[in-house]
Parts: sequence; structure tokens; C-alpha cells
Amino acid sequence: MLNAFELGFGAASTIAVVTGVVACAVVFLRTPWRFARNVVTIVHEAGHALVALLAGRRLQGIRLHSDTSGVTVSRGRASGPGMVLTTLAGYPAPALLGLAFSGLVSAGRLSVVLGIAAALLLGVLVMVRNAYGVLSVVLSALVLGAVALVAGPGPQAAFVYVMTWFLLFGAVRPVFELQAKRRRGAARDSDADQLARLTGVPAVIWLLVLLVLTVSCLVGGGMLLAGPVLAP
Repeated sequence: MLNAFELGFGAASTIAVVTGVVACAVVFLRTPWRFARNVVTIVHEAGHALVALLAGRRLQGIRLHSDTSGVTVSRGRASGPGMVLTTLAGYPAPALLGLAFSGLVSAGRLSVVLGIAAALLLGVLVMVRNAYGVLSVVLSALVLGAVALVAGPGPQAAFVYVMTWFLLFGAVRPVFELQAKRRRGAARDSDADQLARLTGVPAVIWLLVLLVLTVSCLVGGGMLLAGPVLAP
């Protein structure tokens, strides 16, 4: 089992800092974000799908598109708590997964992170209903498999750290992108607008809720990942 503590305190501190900078650059630079955002969309739609199942809804399928958008279709009541939670789950999903991964990384359970990521991709692949979606998930799985099966402990640790930082940073940017689209009059059927129609609470309030959730996970997860650096 890959264990972060086998790398040593100094190595863990270096990896935490370097991978955090790399993940931040991927999220905030336009070109790498255009491609990497597909991963955030996969987790976003997986969040919708998982909560739909937990709420007792019938999951029909997931579609992932080349513009990095996606849609998850489920059947059940058109209103009520189950529908609200299902709609709410998408944007916080990458942040919450990143926070969970941060806890596992800080405990030295890097192999568990890789296992959970593989299970998530498999679950999404089973439910994907379009060719581009299958391609996105398969490519992500191939990268994950190559790291898990071929890379040594150091590269594996670096990959897990980058993936975790990326989920934390990558969950925040889409909230700002959504607000920018809404300001231009686009995205009128966004998750925030759907939540507004379901609850009567303005979409801007839901956007604030999403921002608070994602930023809180970034702060909490960042502190866990940066533990070796912050330790006295």
C-alpha cells in the first residue's frame, strides 16, 4: 500500500507545496483548464447521480459534452427535498471529494484515494450515455491506471496530491463561471436557477451557498494537505 509517510517529512512538504502550485496553475490558466475541467464535470455529474440514488430517484443516465458541460437525468418527484438535494449536489461534489481525499492523504492513505477515484470512474462509465462521455471517462481511467500500475511511490504521491489540490481549486472556479454566464443572460436553466424555482430562494443566494461550500472545503482541505508544511 502506498503510504505518504514512507516518503519522509521533507519530501511530503515539498510535494504538498509544488503540487499545490501546479494544480492552482492548471485551474487558473485558460488552456490547461479547458481540458482539465472535464474531470470536474465528471465529479459534478457523479455528485448529482449519487444523491439522486440516495434520495430514492431512478437514475436514467449521464451525458458529458465537449464544452465541458454535462447533464444527469433521473426520474422521480419533480419537487421536494430529494429533488432539491439532487440539484444542489453537483457543484459541491468536487470540493467535498477533494476534502475527503485531503483527509486520506493527511492520514497517509494515498492508495485508498486511488481506489476511490477508480470506483468513481467505473460508476460514471456505467451510466454514461454518449460517446464523448465514454471517451472522457476512459481517458481519465487510463491515466489513473497508468499511475497506479506503473509509477513508483514518489510519482504516485505527486499525482494524488495534484488530483486532490485540483479538485479543491477546481470546485471554486465553476461557481464564478456560472455567475458570469448568468450575468450575460446565459445559463438560465443552471443548477442555481433550478434551485431557485424549486425553493423560492433567489438564485444569487444559492450561488453564495455554493461559493461558501466550495471555499470552505478548499480552506479545510488545503490545511490538511499543507500539514507537513505548517507543522512546527
